[in-house]
Amino acid sequence: MQENEIVLREQLNDVIVKFEIYKPLIAKSARAGQFVILRGREGGERVPVTLVDWNAHKGTITVIIQAIGKSTSLFNSFQKGDKFLNVAGPLGTPVEVKNYGTVAVVGGGVGIAEVFPIARVLKQAGNKVIAILGARTKDLLILEKEMVDLCDKTVCATDDGSYGMKGMVTDALQMLHDAGEKINVGFIIGPIPMMKFTSRLMDKLGIVPHASLNPIMLDGTGMCGCCRVTVEGQVRFACVDGPMFPSKTIDFDELIRRTSEYRPLEKESLENFQREKDHICKCGLH
Repeated sequence: MQENEIVLREQLNDVIVKFEIYKPLIAKSARAGQFVILRGREGGERVPVTLVDWNAHKGTITVIIQAIGKSTSLFNSFQKGDKFLNVAGPLGTPVEVKNYGTVAVVGGGVGIAEVFPIARVLKQAGNKVIAILGARTKDLLILEKEMVDLCDKTVCATDDGSYGMKGMVTDALQMLHDAGEKINVGFIIGPIPMMKFTSRLMDKLGIVPHASLNPIMLDGTGMCGCCRVTVEGQVRFACVDGPMFPSKTIDFDELIRRTSEYRPLEKESLENFQREKDHICKCGLH
């Protein structure tokens, strides 16, 4: 077995793939809330991906990737036995683990996978853990069984009502509050608008919110400054100060603007990648 080799690949749905990668040094030191930066091939993009699991005995780490752009689509085309060119980490500051009381972990889409290790360590620390899982449709809802087995209570919500309650994770959170559930702290991972509105609702309900931020990132060591975010009116770097921050004072609108800056180029890059992948040579040689 070689460094960066994929030892397990599981297709969770049409766009989300689970990878177990042989990376013993990272597996020995990883902690909940940290991430790795992956690169698929020479000249490729460096993509930050949150660690979902790790096994020091086996020397493996687990990540779950949703194909959104060119690089993540390339990653999800990899098969068992293939290798990532680079796997750097663990990076970022782990979440603070202590007994908060009752904790809500809120995951949207692939963020469900990323909030899973946080739920696990908080449960081990003696917290009552409530999971709120959200997705657009039933097909995009992942790791429900794992969350049900781990958490004290799990609520699922889908935008189209195809599974669980119809609505957003904010609707599920409000429902729990109205039913008398006293939640002390929340940890949120998912699309930026979801984290923004869930943080606002938690603050309104007297819950201390935290959100894991996903800005543009290059080196992952705080040197390039690309991942800067504004928290409590101060510039912070998600790669070293985060990615999890108290989210009551995060400038989410700034984060949305910054992450959208390269969207036209990302769209063009993905279209070129798909054309390259689907191309059939007319000369009949391949």
